[in-house]
Amino acid sequence: MPLIVTPRQLSRQSDLYHQIASLLAAGVGLVPALEMLHRNPPARTWREPLSRLVRELTQGSTFTEALQRQNRWLPSFDIALISAGEQSGRLDAVCRLLAAYYRERAVLARSVLSNLAYPVFVLHIAVLIFPTAMIYQMIWLGNLAGYLWQKALILVPLYVLLWFGVYASQGRHGERWRSWLETLLHPVPLLGAARRQLALARLAAALEALINAGVPLVEAWDLAAAASGSPALSRAVAAWRPRVLAGETPAEAIGKSGAFPELFANLYHTGEVSGQLDDSLRRLHALYQEEGSNKLQLVAAWTPRLVYFAVMLLVAYQVVQFWLGYFNQLNQVMQ
Repeated sequence: MPLIVTPRQLSRQSDLYHQIASLLAAGVGLVPALEMLHRNPPARTWREPLSRLVRELTQGSTFTEALQRQNRWLPSFDIALISAGEQSGRLDAVCRLLAAYYRERAVLARSVLSNLAYPVFVLHIAVLIFPTAMIYQMIWLGNLAGYLWQKALILVPLYVLLWFGVYASQGRHGERWRSWLETLLHPVPLLGAARRQLALARLAAALEALINAGVPLVEAWDLAAAASGSPALSRAVAAWRPRVLAGETPAEAIGKSGAFPELFANLYHTGEVSGQLDDSLRRLHALYQEEGSNKLQLVAAWTPRLVYFAVMLLVAYQVVQFWLGYFNQLNQVMQ
């Protein structure tokens, strides 16, 4: 898996899942479907992983086992969802869910990058121009090295910070990294709530698929929590596992846990009591998927505006500083 995932790579990931889902829904077996994709993959670099997948499957491995041996070709929560779909016999539905997820991420990433282009351009112009004394020293005193060094001290840390932010947000990292990132982003307005809601949506979708496949309830919850991609949800489910094995219902455990919103607890309890748990889980998935997506779209719309506003404040500050210095020099000359 690449170090940094771009919008184009996210689109290709969506295409991969979409094609697998379409072929499976049309009645094509998994191995023939992967062989067809191997001949014409969404990305050329995927030919080798697809070839290894086909080889593993023909040797008797499950799809999940084969993916786990591919050296992190796919993120761990992708594999967890695929495992849920494979066990439930609804692999095509899980692939459609993943295709929609990556398609939405690609759209949001393109939106953020395109909207950030102009603020970033203005930021670079401001850094290169201000303070104007450095330009004077570069032109009239020949201090090019000093000018470049000062600008590098400003721009290089910004580039490193940007690279780290993009790298940290990739889904290829392990449990400890995701836990740290989840804790860090939890208090961030909109973004923290969006991540939590999308994790709940993935959990509800995986749980509904596993329960319908007849997977035991405790095991289904463990797998669904892993598929959510949220270490906090995984820890909460692991904590109540002994109580559920002792006879407590999952609805009671959810109600006592602070990791789940009240709406989730109420709808799950209603489904458990009424015997329509699958319907409640589908509603929870649709609800949290929509709310999380809406918040991410707001983040994508407002992040460039905030960056542009910060750049304008920086430029305004530098302009005021320039004129204050200029007038101070005039006062000194006149005196």
